Amino acid sequence: MTDSTDNVRNRDAVARRRRMHRRQAKRRLTKVFVAAAAVFTAAVIVTPDAPTYTVASASPFTGMSATAAPAPKSSDLPIQLFWRPAGEVFKRSKVATTAPALPFGVDPREGERRESLSRLHRIYTYSAKYRIKPELARRIYDAATTAGLEPELGFRLIRVESVFDPRAVSSAGALGLTQLMLGTAREYEPNVTREQLLDPDVNLRIGFKYLRGLIREYKGDLKLALLVYNRGPIAVQKSISMGRDPANGYETLITKGYRGRGYLD
Repeated sequence: MTDSTDNVRNRDAVARRRRMHRRQAKRRLTKVFVAAAAVFTAAVIVTPDAPTYTVASASPFTGMSATAAPAPKSSDLPIQLFWRPAGEVFKRSKVATTAPALPFGVDPREGERRESLSRLHRIYTYSAKYRIKPELARRIYDAATTAGLEPELGFRLIRVESVFDPRAVSSAGALGLTQLMLGTAREYEPNVTREQLLDPDVNLRIGFKYLRGLIREYKGDLKLALLVYNRGPIAVQKSISMGRDPANGYETLITKGYRGRGYLD
């Protein structure tokens, strides 16, 4: 037991000596670099477009200047230090990379770039969440925001209605992503055809416009608007007039866990 303890102490002592030697080596190396920096601090260099290069007399390399032509007076040449303290270099680089301030305030293009990046981030988030292609997620997101719907509601509606299949056709004849009936779609675009409703952009534009109109018509009552979207206004109104609850579970399926209002301001 004693031998084991002595071995541990010896290893610790060796480790401490090694750490001490490394610290001493670092100090010596730092002194070398500081001395070299002090030497080069005294040196000055002419700007690149000047025809000559000279070295100040304070440099230890005095007498080693190379001159291609008679040098003008040093007072006439713009000079800069060959070496600068790290803090000064950092400050200069920070200033150089900062965009120039505009006299009238913030650059509007910066806001546009941020909004564009934010939009792309949200689109890819929905793409990953619902496991659909980014292009389809972009179409749904843009159509929802254009119609004034919260995109989350749009994605939830399409997941229930068509499972994100643009060519989906129900047994009742509902078409496309939002499962629109042709008669309902023609209330918004009279000349729309059945084949056109299978186009994602056309279907999303009309379907989201229809849902947004229902939310507005029913004073922001999202669940009632969804029931009318699913069952039709006549069936819902008939249930209400008979004193029955028009709910059929459709609105709960879409809004489960949803905390939004359904529409944008």
